[in-house]
Amino acid sequence: MGCQMNVYDSDLLAQTLIALGFSPVDRPESANLILLNTCVVRAKAEQKAFSFLGRMVKLKRRNPALRVGVVGCLAQREGKGLFSRFPFVDVVAGPRELERIAEWLMRENASPQKMVATSLTPAPPHPAIYPGYFTSRVAGFISIMQGCNNFCSYCVVPYVRGREISRPPEQILSEASDLLAQGVREITLLGQNVNSYQWQERRSRDFADLLHRVGQLKGLSRLRFTTSHPKDLSDRLIQCFAEIDNLCPHIHLPFQAGSDRILKMMRRGYTRDHYLTLTNKLRKTVPRIAITADVMVGFPSETEADFRLTLDLIERIRFDSLFSFIYSDREGTQAARLENKIDEDTKGSRLRRLQALQNRITLEKNKQLERQNTWILVEGASKKGELSGRTPTNKVVNFIGDSSLIGKIVKVMVKKGLPHSLWAERVK
Repeated sequence: MGCQMNVYDSDLLAQTLIALGFSPVDRPESANLILLNTCVVRAKAEQKAFSFLGRMVKLKRRNPALRVGVVGCLAQREGKGLFSRFPFVDVVAGPRELERIAEWLMRENASPQKMVATSLTPAPPHPAIYPGYFTSRVAGFISIMQGCNNFCSYCVVPYVRGREISRPPEQILSEASDLLAQGVREITLLGQNVNSYQWQERRSRDFADLLHRVGQLKGLSRLRFTTSHPKDLSDRLIQCFAEIDNLCPHIHLPFQAGSDRILKMMRRGYTRDHYLTLTNKLRKTVPRIAITADVMVGFPSETEADFRLTLDLIERIRFDSLFSFIYSDREGTQAARLENKIDEDTKGSRLRRLQALQNRITLEKNKQLERQNTWILVEGASKKGELSGRTPTNKVVNFIGDSSLIGKIVKVMVKKGLPHSLWAERVK
């Protein structure tokens, strides 16, 4: 989810810069302005950001006129402290203050000075639609809300993206229409917890209402959303999969752990039985729905018995795929203050065992699709020179075909199920 939200924010910034007269370049060495969009949800993303900034020292030394900015969650958390650690940084802006970048650039041209913008009170930034920016895109993202009110004990999101605030539905519909007018065929609605989307106008509108309205837009072939929180997944929202024709039969529903004891310590707000009930309802409503999730290993005090309950839940549900992670302390969270931390060797061993189990399940599910026909939206060329697209259930499919098929929905037969994708042939 963090990755998709960052893609959306990066597109917003890019369109803002192009509107101001900037042009994108292929290499950092060719740039006169570099904005690093950051994430701190997991330690690895934070480490990558600091490593990138370290490499910027040489570029700044080589080109003193180069302007460097840090935006996103790391900027929000570190604030002006980034200037002490990286004196060459010129601007720091959090997720709610991205619109201030344009203000800084216009002011900076007249009188160069550093700027810190890290308030969490503004509403989410307005979309910066630049005509033609998405003409080469098949799929696009739209942020429908920002922030989170859940305060899971391990999660830093409420502290760096603020409390939940939803965008007006008319603004979302307008942005979607702009994307469709530029040729986008598939839209994914984004939020830290889309299930809690709420807007008060003449009457209260929830996420199910929004899905129905976006699904009716002319030219929209496929509609997706992420991320869902299990505690807010209502029966009405589940029913949307049966009622909205272009809503893809795929849901990303993080479960994080299979042990009720750990789930309570995580402050997730549901039990393993409730999660099992939700997945059963989803499959009863749409038998072919694909279910993916996030899962964490090594939460403080996690025992072997707790971990086996997580493996058991994976066996029972048989996810299509999982994003699996090792727990890492996040500064300022409740979990960071917990004792009985799990050592790195144990966490690594548990992650490998979990991934081996899920890899087996994913391969088995992909093998079951062999000799079946499916429709894919062709997104572009794959790394090996074939065409690549996705099924309605969000599985990657590679096949041989002409580039004229990009952006079209074509019928293929799955010839081989692979560990992370499908190989297919076009059915003409």
